[in-house]
Amino acid sequence: MLGLLNKLFGGTKSEKDVKKLQPIVTKINEFFASYASLSNDDLRGKTIEFRNRVSEHLKDIDAEMDAQKAAAEAEPDVHQKDAIFKSIDELTKKRDEQLEVVLLEILPEAFATMKETARRFTENTEIKSSVMYNDEDFSVKKDYVTIENGEVTYKNSWAAGGAEITWNMIHYDVQLIGGYNLHQGKISEMATGEGKTLVSTLPSYLNGLTGMGVHLVTVNDYLAKRDSEWNAPLFEWLGLTVDCIDKHDPHSDERKAAYGADVVYGTNNEFGFDYLRDNMVQNPNEIVQGKLHYAMIDEVDSVLIDDARTPLIISGPVPKGDEQEFHTLKPRIEQLVNAQKKLTNGFLVEAKKKIAAGDTDKEGGGLDLFRAVKGLPKNSSLIKFLSEPGMRQVLQKTENYYLGEQMKHMPFAVSELLFTIDEKNNQVDLTDKGLQSLTKGGEDASFFVLPDIATELTKIENLDESEEERAKQKDALLQDYSIKTERIHTLQQLLKAYTLFEKDVEYVVMDGKVKIVDEQTGRIMDGRRYSDGLHQAIEAKENVDVEAATQTFATVTLQNFFRMYHKLCGMTGTAETEAAELYEIYKLDVTSIPTNLPIIRDDRDDKVYKTKREKYRAVIEEIVSLSNNGQPVLVGTTNVEVSELLSRMLKQAKIKHNVLNAKQHGKEAQVVAEAGI
Repeated sequence: MLGLLNKLFGGTKSEKDVKKLQPIVTKINEFFASYASLSNDDLRGKTIEFRNRVSEHLKDIDAEMDAQKAAAEAEPDVHQKDAIFKSIDELTKKRDEQLEVVLLEILPEAFATMKETARRFTENTEIKSSVMYNDEDFSVKKDYVTIENGEVTYKNSWAAGGAEITWNMIHYDVQLIGGYNLHQGKISEMATGEGKTLVSTLPSYLNGLTGMGVHLVTVNDYLAKRDSEWNAPLFEWLGLTVDCIDKHDPHSDERKAAYGADVVYGTNNEFGFDYLRDNMVQNPNEIVQGKLHYAMIDEVDSVLIDDARTPLIISGPVPKGDEQEFHTLKPRIEQLVNAQKKLTNGFLVEAKKKIAAGDTDKEGGGLDLFRAVKGLPKNSSLIKFLSEPGMRQVLQKTENYYLGEQMKHMPFAVSELLFTIDEKNNQVDLTDKGLQSLTKGGEDASFFVLPDIATELTKIENLDESEEERAKQKDALLQDYSIKTERIHTLQQLLKAYTLFEKDVEYVVMDGKVKIVDEQTGRIMDGRRYSDGLHQAIEAKENVDVEAATQTFATVTLQNFFRMYHKLCGMTGTAETEAAELYEIYKLDVTSIPTNLPIIRDDRDDKVYKTKREKYRAVIEEIVSLSNNGQPVLVGTTNVEVSELLSRMLKQAKIKHNVLNAKQHGKEAQVVAEAGI
């Protein structure tokens, strides 16, 4: 029905958008055909021509801005100076608008220039021309550039991502459409294998002509480095400079120079952290990033939706140092967690018995199941039981009862537990029974209880003691309060570490350090630490050195950071499902770009297995079958633990393979280069 309606109204929105761009594509191809007769020198000279046209279009507004800046420098009055700077801000907005006007005029010729360059690199092993731009510098630093007798030679083979590549791509019409869409500040949804990396060269070249910087954002440093190396020779041959910020140390002169390039590659996190570091400098000369002008994001749905609310945080050591009692309290927490495991296993056994007998009541089998979930939601046996038909409904019904009426019945539900876990909010709370368990050895019952400081201070004030004695008692009370606050906080963080954070899932231990694993990419997040003492708690749990506590100096979410750019666009294979959210938050329109040829890939239905054992066995059998046929296989897993389990099973099956997970992060280039061999 939907397909019929689309046909009646002229197709889907994306089909209409693509149809509107056909005249632009025709114009680009006309210029492309005419450029075939240009010499290499003339084609390379197009960059100078385009830049001159941009400068000519902006000369009046640039002259006005220069005059305003000079006036601001000479103006002694602070209020007048502020008014001038506001005027400059308005002129900057107008300049950006006029810049888009002139770039749109140049677009067909610029796209055709890049396409003709790609053709010449595809059809020639060497491209010779007069020495121009940065050729002399490149001939010293780049293996694929040589100069002899005043003539420069660019080879069409070079190293990218740790492997030798030979350029063999020329832009198809659908890629021209994708590139135009990106220049317009939209999202191009393109199927896997349709050449998003090649598409990016078109708007990157056009917008790189401005000298304002094009930021190409990827989800990991391997892709940032590989793509910068892959596309760089084409940009460099046309006179643009290219760099990758992930190749240079943060806040270094080299990274500042990288931001000065026309086309800049890097990861979303590094761009965000550089913004934070720039906002912490004391001297404007220390700023490395500059204006946030044009960003093009690869896997845009992942960055702008999945990771949008993830805060980037720059932290530093707490001046007072770390006085938390992680190692002192660790044995108590281990005992408490082990006792809770026994309890929840018992509740689960009872729940299975009662539910099997038909007792799903909120005070029978349903209650036991609810207690097992509140006590230890990551219990593998519990997760397996909840996957059985009808079990989620039993749990939901019981949850609704105990969470209803302002949780009036919740104390009864959790009374038998030592602590409760709220997995959604990442929260762990001790119960009265758990508190008693922690202090059962004849210890002070208030060891983990905060005093009512207001009441206690009032009592001290009413004592018939000297002022000096009352002051001493107040100091002792406040010190006791401070110690217990820190102790309770440490206790809660240790509980979180033992119950909510799993080794080889949320983090790995490498070289005697706890390293966080990015849940989206499975990569190690070097230099990142959990805040508020949680990282120290995990370090104590894993018996590695507990490092100093930290405090937050600067923070920003990826959502807020990328909204600061003058123009934002992106590419992905899956954006249609997030189209409404992308438009609502970022005002980014999504266009689905058709494939160059009809899709012949065999997309099969999912298979669902009752147990993990059956699923993994089926996976191994499928891999063995494909491997015996000489077909390479890519296997994706949800975490490090599963990837290592499958690796052990493949070894038993004597299947040669490589594993790429957070623990082998440093070998990524090698593993990718060997893939399929």
